[in-house]
Amino acid sequence: MTLAIECSGKAIGDHRRISADHHPLIDAYVKHHALQCGYCTPGFIVTAKSLLDHNAEPTEAEIKEALAGNLCRCGTYPQHPKAVLEAAQVLREGS
Repeated sequence: MTLAIECSGKAIGDHRRISADHHPLIDAYVKHHALQCGYCTPGFIVTAKSLLDHNAEPTEAEIKEALAGNLCRCGTYPQHPKAVLEAAQVLREGS
């Protein structure tokens, strides 16, 4: 997580851009039912993308640590690592 003031002069992406770019996270989140009400989805997607941008082969523990700052009302927490692991695999296979 980063404070907005620390982003001066940097490009900031959001979940809409990630979706528009057809990032594998979007399909993986849908496939693994890692979203329900949508309250937490943007935060999880942006955080997961940042993790994958810096770590192409994260472990489940690393994913959980990276996503720990996000809150979900529906309790989809167990599904997020599954989705991120799948997206990471798709990205590696596409490289």
